[in-house]
Amino acid sequence: MEYQVITPEGVEYLKSVTAPDRVFYGDEIEYDYAHDEMPDFGTHAPDVLVEVLSTEEVSKVMRYAYEHCIPVTPRGAGTGLSGGAVPIYGGILLCTEKMNKILEWDLDTMTVVIEPGVLVMELANAAQEKGVFYPPEPGEKTASVGGNVMTNASGMKAVGYGVTRNYVVSMECVMPNGDIMQFGSNVAKNTSGYDIKDLVIGSEGTLCIATKLRMRVIPQPKVSYTLLVPYPSLEQCVGTVPKFINSDLNPTAIEYMPKSLLDDAAQYLNKIMPHRTADSCLILMFDGSSVEDVERRCDDAAQICLDNGAEDVFLCNTDERKEAVWTVRGAALEALKASTTDMDECDIVVPRNRIADFSRFADTKMEETGIRISIQGHAGDGNMHIQLMRDDMDKKLFEERCPKLMEELYAQAKTMGGQVSGEHGIGHARVGALETFMGPQMIALYQAIKNAFDEKHILNPGKVIR
Repeated sequence: MEYQVITPEGVEYLKSVTAPDRVFYGDEIEYDYAHDEMPDFGTHAPDVLVEVLSTEEVSKVMRYAYEHCIPVTPRGAGTGLSGGAVPIYGGILLCTEKMNKILEWDLDTMTVVIEPGVLVMELANAAQEKGVFYPPEPGEKTASVGGNVMTNASGMKAVGYGVTRNYVVSMECVMPNGDIMQFGSNVAKNTSGYDIKDLVIGSEGTLCIATKLRMRVIPQPKVSYTLLVPYPSLEQCVGTVPKFINSDLNPTAIEYMPKSLLDDAAQYLNKIMPHRTADSCLILMFDGSSVEDVERRCDDAAQICLDNGAEDVFLCNTDERKEAVWTVRGAALEALKASTTDMDECDIVVPRNRIADFSRFADTKMEETGIRISIQGHAGDGNMHIQLMRDDMDKKLFEERCPKLMEELYAQAKTMGGQVSGEHGIGHARVGALETFMGPQMIALYQAIKNAFDEKHILNPGKVIR
Protein backbone atom coordinates (compact mmCIF):
# COMPACT_ATOMS: atom_id res chain seq x y z
CA MET A 1 0.00 0.00 0.00
CA GLU A 2 1.34 3.42 -0.98
CA TYR A 3 0.45 6.00 1.65
CA GLN A 4 0.17 9.73 1.12
CA VAL A 5 2.04 12.27 3.22
CA ILE A 6 -0.12 14.73 5.12
CA THR A 7 0.21 18.28 3.81
CA PRO A 8 0.17 21.61 5.70
CA GLU A 9 -3.36 22.05 4.34
CA GLY A 10 -4.26 18.68 5.84
CA VAL A 11 -2.90 19.77 9.20
CA GLU A 12 -5.08 22.88 9.05
CA TYR A 13 -8.10 20.74 8.26
CA LEU A 14 -7.41 18.52 11.28
CA LYS A 15 -7.23 21.63 13.43
CA SER A 16 -10.57 22.79 12.06
CA VAL A 17 -12.36 19.55 13.00
CA THR A 18 -10.69 19.24 16.43
CA ALA A 19 -8.89 22.30 17.90
CA PRO A 20 -5.65 24.15 17.08
CA ASP A 21 -4.21 23.44 20.54
CA ARG A 22 -4.75 19.68 20.16
CA VAL A 23 -2.94 19.19 16.86
CA PHE A 24 0.86 19.00 16.82
CA TYR A 25 3.01 18.84 13.71
CA GLY A 26 6.62 17.81 13.09
CA ASP A 27 9.02 19.09 15.75
CA GLU A 28 6.09 20.10 17.99
CA ILE A 29 5.53 16.40 18.81
CA GLU A 30 7.21 15.12 21.98
CA TYR A 31 9.62 12.19 21.62
CA ASP A 32 7.56 9.96 23.96
CA TYR A 33 4.92 9.63 21.23
CA ALA A 34 7.45 7.83 19.01
CA HIS A 35 7.57 4.70 21.19
CA ASP A 36 5.75 2.69 23.85
CA GLU A 37 7.18 1.19 27.07
CA MET A 38 9.67 -0.84 25.02
CA PRO A 39 11.71 1.66 22.97
CA ASP A 40 13.98 -1.28 22.05
CA PHE A 41 11.29 -2.27 19.51
CA GLY A 42 11.96 0.95 17.61
CA THR A 43 11.03 4.61 17.67
CA HIS A 44 8.97 6.10 14.83
CA ALA A 45 7.72 9.66 14.95
CA PRO A 46 4.29 10.49 13.54
CA ASP A 47 3.91 13.34 11.06
CA VAL A 48 1.06 14.79 13.09
CA LEU A 49 -0.37 14.13 16.56
CA VAL A 50 -4.10 14.70 17.07
CA GLU A 51 -5.64 14.64 20.56
CA VAL A 52 -9.33 13.81 20.16
CA LEU A 53 -12.18 14.47 22.59
CA SER A 54 -15.22 12.79 21.02
CA THR A 55 -16.51 10.09 18.71
CA GLU A 56 -17.41 12.78 16.17
CA GLU A 57 -13.84 14.11 16.11
CA VAL A 58 -12.45 10.61 15.64
CA SER A 59 -14.92 10.06 12.79
CA LYS A 60 -13.89 13.26 11.00
CA VAL A 61 -10.17 12.48 11.36
CA MET A 62 -10.66 8.95 10.04
CA ARG A 63 -12.82 10.10 7.15
CA TYR A 64 -10.10 12.55 6.06
CA ALA A 65 -7.37 9.90 6.44
CA TYR A 66 -9.42 7.37 4.46
CA GLU A 67 -10.11 9.78 1.60
CA HIS A 68 -6.42 10.77 1.39
CA CYS A 69 -4.92 7.32 2.18
CA ILE A 70 -2.98 8.49 5.23
CA PRO A 71 -2.01 5.91 7.89
CA VAL A 72 -3.50 6.37 11.37
CA THR A 73 -2.14 4.84 14.57
CA PRO A 74 -4.49 4.85 17.59
CA ARG A 75 -2.81 5.41 20.95
CA GLY A 76 -4.06 5.43 24.53
CA ALA A 77 -1.68 5.73 27.48
CA GLY A 78 1.21 4.25 25.49
CA THR A 79 2.05 1.60 28.10
CA GLY A 80 2.14 -1.32 25.65
CA LEU A 81 5.06 -3.73 25.39
CA SER A 82 4.91 -4.87 21.76
CA GLY A 83 5.08 -1.67 19.70
CA GLY A 84 1.33 -1.69 19.02
CA ALA A 85 0.92 2.09 19.40
CA VAL A 86 4.07 3.05 17.50
CA PRO A 87 3.43 4.89 14.18
CA ILE A 88 5.88 2.88 12.09
CA TYR A 89 4.55 4.46 8.86
CA GLY A 90 4.34 8.00 10.23
CA GLY A 91 1.05 9.64 9.32
CA ILE A 92 -1.46 10.55 12.03
CA LEU A 93 -1.08 9.47 15.65
CA LEU A 94 -4.62 9.61 17.02
CA CYS A 95 -4.41 9.96 20.79
CA THR A 96 -7.44 9.15 22.96
CA GLU A 97 -5.82 10.04 26.31
CA LYS A 98 -8.14 13.02 26.81
CA MET A 99 -11.25 10.93 26.14
CA ASN A 100 -11.15 9.97 29.81
CA LYS A 101 -14.64 10.42 31.24
CA ILE A 102 -16.75 7.92 33.13
CA LEU A 103 -20.10 8.70 31.49
CA GLU A 104 -22.77 6.58 33.14
CA TRP A 105 -23.29 4.04 35.91
CA ASP A 106 -26.14 1.55 35.60
CA LEU A 107 -26.05 -0.61 38.73
CA ASP A 108 -29.35 -2.25 37.78
CA THR A 109 -27.50 -3.99 34.95
CA MET A 110 -24.11 -3.79 36.73
CA THR A 111 -22.48 -1.85 33.88
CA VAL A 112 -20.60 1.40 33.43
CA VAL A 113 -20.10 3.43 30.25
CA ILE A 114 -16.66 4.99 29.81
CA GLU A 115 -14.46 6.65 27.22
CA PRO A 116 -11.38 4.67 26.15
CA GLY A 117 -8.85 6.97 27.83
CA VAL A 118 -10.06 6.15 31.36
CA LEU A 119 -7.17 4.50 33.21
CA VAL A 120 -7.53 1.04 34.72
CA MET A 121 -6.84 2.32 38.23
CA GLU A 122 -9.37 5.15 37.76
CA LEU A 123 -12.12 2.71 36.79
CA ALA A 124 -11.19 0.33 39.62
CA ASN A 125 -11.24 3.15 42.19
CA ALA A 126 -14.51 4.58 40.88
CA ALA A 127 -16.11 1.13 41.01
CA GLN A 128 -14.95 0.68 44.60
CA GLU A 129 -16.56 4.00 45.54
CA LYS A 130 -19.82 2.69 44.07
CA GLY A 131 -19.52 -0.49 46.12
CA VAL A 132 -18.80 -2.69 43.09
CA PHE A 133 -15.71 -4.29 41.56
CA TYR A 134 -13.90 -4.06 38.21
CA PRO A 135 -11.63 -7.14 38.28
CA PRO A 136 -9.18 -6.93 35.30
CA GLU A 137 -5.87 -5.87 36.82
CA PRO A 138 -2.86 -5.85 34.51
CA GLY A 139 0.54 -5.09 35.97
CA GLU A 140 0.42 -1.55 34.58
CA LYS A 141 -2.37 0.24 36.45
CA THR A 142 -1.84 3.44 34.43
CA ALA A 143 -2.81 1.67 31.21
CA SER A 144 -5.98 2.93 29.54
CA VAL A 145 -9.02 0.67 29.54
CA GLY A 146 -9.34 1.19 25.78
CA GLY A 147 -5.82 -0.15 25.33
CA ASN A 148 -6.62 -3.10 27.57
CA VAL A 149 -9.69 -3.89 25.49
CA MET A 150 -7.73 -3.72 22.25
CA THR A 151 -5.08 -6.14 23.60
CA ASN A 152 -7.53 -8.20 25.68
CA ALA A 153 -5.25 -7.64 28.67
CA SER A 154 -5.65 -9.84 31.71
CA GLY A 155 -3.19 -9.72 34.61
CA MET A 156 -2.88 -11.49 37.90
CA LYS A 157 -6.56 -12.04 38.73
CA ALA A 158 -7.46 -13.72 35.45
CA VAL A 159 -7.57 -17.16 37.09
CA GLY A 160 -10.48 -16.17 39.28
CA TYR A 161 -12.20 -13.44 37.29
CA GLY A 162 -11.28 -13.86 33.63
CA VAL A 163 -9.74 -11.42 31.16
CA THR A 164 -10.82 -8.01 29.85
CA ARG A 165 -13.00 -9.63 27.14
CA ASN A 166 -15.27 -11.00 29.87
CA TYR A 167 -16.14 -7.45 30.98
CA VAL A 168 -16.88 -5.75 27.65
CA VAL A 169 -20.65 -5.53 27.14
CA SER A 170 -20.76 -3.27 24.08
CA MET A 171 -18.60 -0.84 22.14
CA GLU A 172 -19.10 2.25 20.05
CA CYS A 173 -16.43 2.22 17.35
CA VAL A 174 -15.26 4.35 14.45
CA MET A 175 -14.44 2.41 11.30
CA PRO A 176 -11.45 3.22 9.05
CA ASN A 177 -13.72 5.15 6.64
CA GLY A 178 -15.16 7.25 9.47
CA ASP A 179 -18.46 5.39 9.91
CA ILE A 180 -19.68 5.04 13.51
CA MET A 181 -20.91 1.59 14.52
CA GLN A 182 -22.15 -0.19 17.64
CA PHE A 183 -20.96 -3.71 18.49
CA GLY A 184 -22.75 -5.67 21.20
CA SER A 185 -25.64 -4.48 23.38
CA ASN A 186 -26.66 -4.30 27.01
CA VAL A 187 -28.59 -7.57 27.09
CA ALA A 188 -28.01 -10.75 29.08
CA LYS A 189 -27.50 -12.96 26.02
CA ASN A 190 -27.31 -12.52 22.29
CA THR A 191 -27.04 -14.82 19.26
CA SER A 192 -27.97 -12.17 16.69
CA GLY A 193 -25.48 -12.57 13.85
CA TYR A 194 -21.70 -12.69 14.00
CA ASP A 195 -20.14 -11.56 17.27
CA ILE A 196 -18.14 -8.63 15.91
CA LYS A 197 -17.55 -7.26 19.42
CA ASP A 198 -15.43 -10.23 20.42
CA LEU A 199 -13.56 -10.07 17.12
CA VAL A 200 -12.67 -6.43 17.72
CA ILE A 201 -11.52 -7.08 21.30
CA GLY A 202 -7.82 -7.93 21.08
CA SER A 203 -7.48 -6.60 17.52
CA GLU A 204 -4.88 -4.02 18.64
CA GLY A 205 -6.49 -1.09 16.85
CA THR A 206 -6.12 -2.65 13.41
CA LEU A 207 -9.85 -2.99 12.65
CA CYS A 208 -11.55 0.04 14.23
CA ILE A 209 -11.20 2.59 17.05
CA ALA A 210 -13.28 2.20 20.23
CA THR A 211 -14.70 5.53 21.42
CA LYS A 212 -17.19 4.38 24.08
CA LEU A 213 -17.16 1.19 26.13
CA ARG A 214 -19.87 -0.33 28.28
CA MET A 215 -18.04 -2.46 30.84
CA ARG A 216 -19.41 -5.03 33.27
CA VAL A 217 -18.77 -4.77 37.00
CA ILE A 218 -19.48 -7.35 39.72
CA PRO A 219 -20.20 -7.32 43.47
CA GLN A 220 -17.23 -6.29 45.59
CA PRO A 221 -15.62 -9.22 47.47
CA LYS A 222 -15.77 -8.57 51.21
CA VAL A 223 -12.62 -10.47 52.20
CA SER A 224 -9.29 -11.04 50.43
CA TYR A 225 -6.28 -12.95 51.82
CA THR A 226 -2.91 -13.75 50.24
CA LEU A 227 -0.58 -16.70 50.80
CA LEU A 228 3.17 -16.45 50.14
CA VAL A 229 4.56 -19.96 49.71
CA PRO A 230 8.32 -20.67 49.37
CA TYR A 231 9.50 -23.86 47.63
CA PRO A 232 12.93 -25.49 47.30
CA SER A 233 12.48 -25.96 43.52
CA LEU A 234 10.54 -24.54 40.61
CA GLU A 235 9.20 -28.01 39.74
CA GLN A 236 7.56 -28.34 43.16
CA CYS A 237 6.34 -24.74 43.00
CA VAL A 238 4.50 -24.91 39.68
CA GLY A 239 3.75 -28.60 40.16
CA THR A 240 1.33 -27.61 42.92
CA VAL A 241 -0.74 -25.41 40.60
CA PRO A 242 -2.91 -28.19 39.04
CA LYS A 243 -3.97 -29.18 42.56
CA PHE A 244 -5.67 -25.80 42.90
CA ILE A 245 -7.11 -25.73 39.40
CA ASN A 246 -8.72 -29.13 39.98
CA SER A 247 -10.07 -28.24 43.43
CA ASP A 248 -13.08 -26.28 44.66
CA LEU A 249 -10.87 -23.65 46.33
CA ASN A 250 -11.28 -21.14 43.45
CA PRO A 251 -8.16 -18.99 43.89
CA THR A 252 -8.33 -15.47 42.50
CA ALA A 253 -4.66 -15.37 41.52
CA ILE A 254 -1.79 -17.88 41.26
CA GLU A 255 1.59 -16.25 40.58
CA TYR A 256 5.14 -17.53 40.81
CA MET A 257 8.48 -15.78 41.11
CA PRO A 258 11.99 -17.28 41.09
CA LYS A 259 14.40 -16.26 43.87
CA SER A 260 16.52 -14.09 41.57
CA LEU A 261 13.55 -11.96 40.62
CA LEU A 262 12.27 -11.76 44.19
CA ASP A 263 15.70 -10.46 45.19
CA ASP A 264 15.77 -7.92 42.34
CA ALA A 265 12.28 -6.63 43.14
CA ALA A 266 12.86 -6.48 46.91
CA GLN A 267 16.13 -4.60 46.37
CA TYR A 268 14.48 -2.23 43.88
CA LEU A 269 11.76 -1.43 46.43
CA ASN A 270 14.10 -1.60 49.44
CA LYS A 271 11.87 -4.23 51.07
CA ILE A 272 12.68 -7.44 52.91
CA MET A 273 10.66 -10.52 51.94
CA PRO A 274 10.28 -13.48 54.33
CA HIS A 275 12.12 -16.73 53.62
CA ARG A 276 14.64 -15.22 51.24
CA THR A 277 16.53 -18.49 50.61
CA ALA A 278 13.73 -20.30 48.76
CA ASP A 279 14.35 -21.22 45.11
CA SER A 280 10.84 -20.11 44.03
CA CYS A 281 7.73 -18.65 45.60
CA LEU A 282 4.06 -19.19 44.83
CA ILE A 283 1.71 -16.29 45.57
CA LEU A 284 -1.96 -17.16 46.01
CA MET A 285 -4.96 -14.87 46.47
CA PHE A 286 -8.36 -15.91 47.79
CA ASP A 287 -11.42 -13.64 47.72
CA GLY A 288 -14.77 -14.34 49.31
CA SER A 289 -17.88 -13.09 51.02
CA SER A 290 -16.92 -14.05 54.58
CA VAL A 291 -13.84 -14.42 56.75
CA GLU A 292 -14.81 -18.00 57.60
CA ASP A 293 -15.04 -19.01 53.94
CA VAL A 294 -11.72 -17.42 52.96
CA GLU A 295 -9.89 -18.76 56.03
CA ARG A 296 -11.14 -22.28 55.30
CA ARG A 297 -9.92 -22.12 51.70
CA CYS A 298 -6.57 -20.67 52.81
CA ASP A 299 -6.15 -23.49 55.35
CA ASP A 300 -6.92 -26.11 52.71
CA ALA A 301 -4.59 -24.41 50.22
CA ALA A 302 -1.78 -24.26 52.78
CA GLN A 303 -2.10 -27.98 53.41
CA ILE A 304 -1.96 -28.71 49.67
CA CYS A 305 1.23 -26.61 49.41
CA LEU A 306 2.90 -28.34 52.38
CA ASP A 307 1.91 -31.78 51.07
CA ASN A 308 3.61 -30.89 47.77
CA GLY A 309 6.94 -29.77 49.18
CA ALA A 310 6.45 -26.17 50.31
CA GLU A 311 8.95 -25.07 52.94
CA ASP A 312 6.45 -22.84 54.71
CA VAL A 313 3.22 -20.87 54.17
CA PHE A 314 2.92 -17.21 55.13
CA LEU A 315 -0.60 -15.85 55.61
CA CYS A 316 -1.10 -12.20 54.62
CA ASN A 317 -4.44 -11.15 56.06
CA THR A 318 -3.80 -7.47 56.70
CA ASP A 319 -3.65 -4.65 54.15
CA GLU A 320 -0.01 -3.99 55.04
CA ARG A 321 1.09 -7.58 54.53
CA LYS A 322 -0.90 -8.03 51.32
CA GLU A 323 0.43 -4.79 49.88
CA ALA A 324 4.02 -5.80 50.70
CA VAL A 325 3.73 -9.03 48.72
CA TRP A 326 1.80 -7.71 45.72
CA THR A 327 3.95 -4.57 45.48
CA VAL A 328 7.02 -6.78 45.08
CA ARG A 329 5.24 -8.88 42.44
CA GLY A 330 4.07 -5.75 40.61
CA ALA A 331 7.57 -4.25 40.58
CA ALA A 332 9.11 -7.20 38.72
CA LEU A 333 9.42 -5.54 35.30
CA GLU A 334 10.72 -2.22 36.64
CA ALA A 335 13.18 -4.06 38.88
CA LEU A 336 14.56 -5.97 35.90
CA LYS A 337 14.87 -2.80 33.84
CA ALA A 338 16.83 -1.21 36.68
CA SER A 339 19.11 -4.25 36.97
CA THR A 340 20.39 -4.28 33.39
CA THR A 341 21.55 -2.19 30.45
CA ASP A 342 19.24 -3.39 27.66
CA MET A 343 16.33 -5.81 27.60
CA ASP A 344 14.05 -7.68 25.22
CA GLU A 345 10.86 -9.33 26.41
CA CYS A 346 7.92 -11.49 25.42
CA ASP A 347 4.93 -13.11 27.12
CA ILE A 348 4.72 -16.65 25.80
CA VAL A 349 1.90 -18.83 27.09
CA VAL A 350 2.15 -22.63 27.44
CA PRO A 351 -0.10 -25.27 29.04
CA ARG A 352 0.09 -24.92 32.82
CA ASN A 353 1.76 -28.30 33.25
CA ARG A 354 4.66 -27.31 30.95
CA ILE A 355 5.86 -24.20 32.82
CA ALA A 356 8.69 -26.02 34.59
CA ASP A 357 9.74 -27.82 31.38
CA PHE A 358 9.89 -24.52 29.52
CA SER A 359 11.86 -22.89 32.32
CA ARG A 360 14.42 -25.69 32.26
CA PHE A 361 14.78 -25.23 28.49
CA ALA A 362 15.35 -21.50 29.02
CA ASP A 363 18.04 -22.27 31.61
CA THR A 364 19.98 -24.34 29.04
CA LYS A 365 19.73 -21.47 26.54
CA MET A 366 20.97 -19.02 29.14
CA GLU A 367 24.08 -21.16 29.63
CA GLU A 368 24.63 -21.53 25.87
CA THR A 369 24.21 -17.86 24.95
CA GLY A 370 25.45 -16.06 28.07
CA ILE A 371 22.28 -13.97 28.02
CA ARG A 372 20.56 -13.70 31.41
CA ILE A 373 16.94 -14.87 31.19
CA SER A 374 14.31 -14.08 33.79
CA ILE A 375 10.96 -15.89 33.78
CA GLN A 376 8.03 -15.18 36.04
CA GLY A 377 4.33 -14.85 35.60
CA HIS A 378 0.89 -16.25 35.90
CA ALA A 379 1.18 -19.87 37.01
CA GLY A 380 -2.60 -20.19 37.01
CA ASP A 381 -2.88 -19.75 33.24
CA GLY A 382 0.60 -20.62 31.93
CA ASN A 383 1.39 -17.06 30.81
CA MET A 384 5.12 -16.47 31.29
CA HIS A 385 6.81 -13.08 31.13
CA ILE A 386 10.29 -13.66 29.75
CA GLN A 387 13.01 -11.02 29.81
CA LEU A 388 16.38 -11.25 28.08
CA MET A 389 18.96 -9.01 29.79
CA ARG A 390 22.16 -7.69 28.21
CA ASP A 391 23.89 -6.74 31.48
CA ASP A 392 27.58 -6.20 30.63
CA MET A 393 27.53 -8.16 27.35
CA ASP A 394 28.79 -6.26 24.31
CA LYS A 395 25.81 -4.48 22.77
CA LYS A 396 26.51 -5.70 19.24
CA LEU A 397 26.88 -9.29 20.44
CA PHE A 398 23.62 -9.06 22.40
CA GLU A 399 21.81 -7.71 19.35
CA GLU A 400 23.19 -10.58 17.26
CA ARG A 401 22.28 -13.34 19.72
CA CYS A 402 18.98 -12.02 21.02
CA PRO A 403 16.78 -12.58 17.90
CA LYS A 404 17.99 -16.17 17.47
CA LEU A 405 17.43 -16.89 21.15
CA MET A 406 13.92 -15.45 20.94
CA GLU A 407 13.20 -17.65 17.91
CA GLU A 408 14.30 -20.72 19.86
CA LEU A 409 12.11 -19.79 22.83
CA TYR A 410 9.10 -19.33 20.54
CA ALA A 411 9.84 -22.62 18.76
CA GLN A 412 10.00 -24.45 22.08
CA ALA A 413 6.70 -22.93 23.16
CA LYS A 414 5.12 -24.08 19.91
CA THR A 415 6.29 -27.68 20.40
CA MET A 416 4.70 -27.58 23.87
CA GLY A 417 1.34 -26.45 22.47
CA GLY A 418 1.82 -22.82 23.47
CA GLN A 419 1.14 -19.48 21.80
CA VAL A 420 3.04 -16.29 20.96
CA SER A 421 1.37 -14.00 23.48
CA GLY A 422 -0.87 -14.37 26.50
CA GLU A 423 -1.71 -10.71 27.04
CA HIS A 424 0.79 -8.19 25.63
CA GLY A 425 -0.30 -8.70 22.03
CA ILE A 426 1.60 -8.88 18.75
CA GLY A 427 2.09 -5.22 17.78
CA HIS A 428 4.82 -4.99 15.19
CA ALA A 429 7.48 -6.65 17.37
CA ARG A 430 6.01 -10.17 17.13
CA VAL A 431 4.53 -10.24 13.62
CA GLY A 432 7.14 -12.70 12.36
CA ALA A 433 6.63 -15.01 15.34
CA LEU A 434 2.86 -14.98 14.80
CA GLU A 435 3.29 -15.96 11.15
CA THR A 436 5.50 -18.90 12.15
CA PHE A 437 3.05 -20.06 14.81
CA MET A 438 -0.14 -19.71 12.78
CA GLY A 439 0.92 -20.76 9.30
CA PRO A 440 -0.17 -19.38 5.91
CA GLN A 441 -3.83 -20.45 6.02
CA MET A 442 -4.55 -18.68 9.30
CA ILE A 443 -2.58 -15.60 8.26
CA ALA A 444 -4.61 -15.47 5.02
CA LEU A 445 -7.80 -15.55 7.12
CA TYR A 446 -6.44 -12.69 9.27
CA GLN A 447 -5.70 -10.71 6.13
CA ALA A 448 -9.23 -11.30 4.80
CA ILE A 449 -10.68 -9.99 8.07
CA LYS A 450 -8.41 -6.96 7.89
CA ASN A 451 -9.50 -6.29 4.31
CA ALA A 452 -13.17 -6.52 5.27
CA PHE A 453 -12.73 -3.80 7.89
CA ASP A 454 -9.96 -1.74 6.32
CA GLU A 455 -9.52 -2.29 2.58
CA LYS A 456 -7.00 0.57 2.33
CA HIS A 457 -4.94 -0.72 5.28
CA ILE A 458 -4.67 2.75 6.82
CA LEU A 459 -5.53 1.79 10.41
CA ASN A 460 -2.48 0.81 12.51
CA PRO A 461 -0.66 -0.70 9.54
CA GLY A 462 2.12 -3.18 10.15
CA LYS A 463 0.61 -4.49 13.39
CA VAL A 464 -0.54 -8.10 13.94
CA ILE A 465 -0.25 -8.85 10.19
CA ARG A 466 2.04 -7.38 7.54
